Amino acid sequence: MRKIISIILALVVGVILWYLFLKPQDYQVNFKAKAIPGTIFETVKAWNKSFDSIVPVDYISPSHFKQTIFVNDSVHVYEWEINPVHDSLSEVQVNIKDQDHSLNNRLAVPFSDTDFEKSSRKLLLDFNDFLNEHIKGFNVSIEGEEETFSSFCACIQLKTSPEDKAKGMMANYNFLNAILLEKKINLNGPPFVEVLDWDLENNSLSYNFCNPIIRSERLPDHPDIEYKRIFSKNAIKAIYHGNYITSDRAWYAIMDYAKKKNIPIEKKPIEIFYNNPNMGGNELEWTTEVFMPIKESNE
Repeated sequence: MRKIISIILALVVGVILWYLFLKPQDYQVNFKAKAIPGTIFETVKAWNKSFDSIVPVDYISPSHFKQTIFVNDSVHVYEWEINPVHDSLSEVQVNIKDQDHSLNNRLAVPFSDTDFEKSSRKLLLDFNDFLNEHIKGFNVSIEGEEETFSSFCACIQLKTSPEDKAKGMMANYNFLNAILLEKKINLNGPPFVEVLDWDLENNSLSYNFCNPIIRSERLPDHPDIEYKRIFSKNAIKAIYHGNYITSDRAWYAIMDYAKKKNIPIEKKPIEIFYNNPNMGGNELEWTTEVFMPIKESNE
């Protein structure tokens, strides 16, 4: 009997010690979101910029990342885990820890609805409203496998964060067009972006912003312009409608589609833009064709 009591006491002490000192979170919030993991990840990054003190989101994967939020005199770490349910719904789990008052929170949480719990729930309700408003502003449809285009083109190589891709394009749109038009170079299609490197861990994007052109002997010689030929390749295609700032939501949709279909892809998307943002209008009517190249077989 004493042995059984000793085992039970040891288990109780073990559980208490785990809860107070080893449990990874002080509080956990679970909710469903009408978006895929990549869209939620990018929306958390955008929402994160709304705080007075900003710490970049710590990337692990689009489904797992950490966010640091300063709340009054505390530093809260939000660890996000996102599991897709289907193409437009995910289950979100957020494990929250107060770095400076963790033990106090763990002692208080079982016995009352603490200010820590209330503020955490409120912040995540605010985020959910932010996410729902965001997903109203775009839509993505997967078209399946298709060949990309082939063209000679004039390109400017840029490096920005993914969210600043559109700013880089707009900063160089008139510049590139003016130089080509000065030499009477004929355009041969809408502008496009060719991604060279998408570094999610460092939130960095290297890409070519290009205009397809008719090859000519009058090509202007400029140090910032590279002339090259884009060759066609097999890819997964999506149609994105919305502001070009968030067109990478289609990248994540293609990645999810490729994973489900077991299709190996290169994370170097090509985007073709059919509307000029300078003309304004309804952003949901702006059209972007997005291609994610399929890896070629070694055979």
